[in-house]
Amino acid sequence: MKIILKRMHTHFYRYSVAFFFLLVRPILYFLSQKQSRFKYINGFRRFIIFYSTVVSGIFFNIDYEVAVDWKRTYIICGNHTSNLDVSAINLAAKNNHCFIGKEELLSNMVLGFFFRTIDITVNRDSKMSSFRAFKTAAERLKDGVSVVIFPEATIPEEYPPVLYPFKNGAFRLAIELKVPVVPITSLNTWKILWDTGNEYGSRPGICDIFVHKPIETAHLTVDDADTLRDEVYEIINQKLGAA
Repeated sequence: MKIILKRMHTHFYRYSVAFFFLLVRPILYFLSQKQSRFKYINGFRRFIIFYSTVVSGIFFNIDYEVAVDWKRTYIICGNHTSNLDVSAINLAAKNNHCFIGKEELLSNMVLGFFFRTIDITVNRDSKMSSFRAFKTAAERLKDGVSVVIFPEATIPEEYPPVLYPFKNGAFRLAIELKVPVVPITSLNTWKILWDTGNEYGSRPGICDIFVHKPIETAHLTVDDADTLRDEVYEIINQKLGAA
């Protein structure tokens, strides 16, 4: 009975997301017609996230290690165990940003809209696709748009999830463009909704999110990419271990 209720909750949450998306769909369509208007789309994404989670009984407790200057441009790196991680970072990052995500998301009614406009898709099995994605990400960063990358590149298959090794593309890009890195730890989103929720469903609850202080990269060289990668990994891993 418990798993049935949790799967019912997952369906309710998905319908809530779809409802609020369709509610603002005409505005999003208008904004999507000119690239100069793309900067406003994130605000409506936050609207969809906030109200769809609230009506589903899902809340976010976001703590900041330091006050982050969101006027600056960052590469934001987080661990990834749940679809709610995207929602959490959208609410935590108070600036204009975009996500890099797998191209399969284009077929999703809601996510597909954002990946056809402000976000960046990648075929993780294609080196050429990865090259194009990071090239686009570099262009966004130069335009002052922060980029959100999940350096594990996938949601762990284990349950409870473990932190997979990080790929170093995000960190090399941060160093090349001298952009600070902001690690974000999702402490328990997987307990509320693991992965897509298809297997274990979801439930109301509070997602605890921790935004770490930015790591400056201006003094680093590309030879330091692996060291930076390992530093961010340890920051997130230690926070997970202390939870």
